Amino acid sequence: MENFTLYTPTKVVFGKDREQELGALLKEEKCSKILIHYGSGSIIRSGLLARIEAVLTKEGFDYVKLGGAVPNPRLSLVYEGIELCKKEGVDFILAIGGGSAIDSSKAIAYGAANEGDVWDFYTGKRAPKACLPLGVILTIAATGSETGKSSVITKDEGMIKIGYNNNLSRPKFAIMNPELTYTLPPYQTASGCVDIMMHTMERYFNQSDNMELTDAFSEALIRTVMKHAKILMEKPHCYESRAEVMWAGSLSHNDLMGCGTDGGDWACHKLEHELGGLYDVAHGAGLAAIWATWARYVYENRVERFEQFATNVMGVTGDSPKDTALKGIAALEDYFKSIKMPVSITELVGHAPSDEDIEIMAEKCRIVSNNSAGVIKKLNKDDFIKIYKLAL
Repeated sequence: MENFTLYTPTKVVFGKDREQELGALLKEEKCSKILIHYGSGSIIRSGLLARIEAVLTKEGFDYVKLGGAVPNPRLSLVYEGIELCKKEGVDFILAIGGGSAIDSSKAIAYGAANEGDVWDFYTGKRAPKACLPLGVILTIAATGSETGKSSVITKDEGMIKIGYNNNLSRPKFAIMNPELTYTLPPYQTASGCVDIMMHTMERYFNQSDNMELTDAFSEALIRTVMKHAKILMEKPHCYESRAEVMWAGSLSHNDLMGCGTDGGDWACHKLEHELGGLYDVAHGAGLAAIWATWARYVYENRVERFEQFATNVMGVTGDSPKDTALKGIAALEDYFKSIKMPVSITELVGHAPSDEDIEIMAEKCRIVSNNSAGVIKKLNKDDFIKIYKLAL
């Protein structure tokens, strides 16, 4: 077991109609002017934005709005948000939506509280000294950004996608009403569920002497999400399943599932980031398209871990540890198919990427990873290229 520090300061306000308590939560933060940051027209069409504005007006809060957050949130919108915050004297950011709006809000919060180019934080040139406080009203269960420290932003020029982790950006509160996810299309629901599973699996596949309790948490979380994702494909308004998935999303990425480990193997995430950057695909779907190929490429470096996953999560066994491991990988691949998630890059983007595109993705992955990624097996650019090609 590795030493660890678990820091989860976000107040979670979970359940039906809890967004009605927004005014009281904001008063606790003693803020005076709020930026509401959100994505597309869905929160407008559902009436959620109007309800939130009514609460703010009733409680006497001054606010400005910035919509337009998209999947793989763009740096250009972050710059716009920073300028707006500084111009209007914003001292609190309220993100309404899923990971895109939340990650974009975190980047805006960094930029508004520090001088210089916010992109420097994502490229590792320097670290922020402060961050505007922010809160979240969650409408998509997927990234876990509502309680986590991570933020992933895509630079418009070159579609360079980079994540940055800093506890300064952990939200002050997260309002989580599962009913707000009822209108999500099946593909987006399934993609979000894969994202949640992968946040736990990236931590689970490690090179540590693991804690039995952390392993049990992780295995139960993955099984729970798998069960309820299937239910939601048939019953999108099932409150119990929406609630299980939403809570799993936060627990998956607030660092609890990595307690006592080396932090896990995030190579699959880094490989997918370049797919998302180049083709602008849903993150969870991209992970589903590449995970099994990555797993078959590295599993022999820690067969016993893949064997444990196959047995405890997928419920399969084989004639040998290697056979069991491979059957577990295949079983998860079949599960992805059952919820209509892609299991190849060609299926994901609609065509096979060219050698040139693969070279571009591999080179970006090399740069962002400082030449290597992963702990199960250290991967370099040649490995990235091989995995992309095997995943076609």
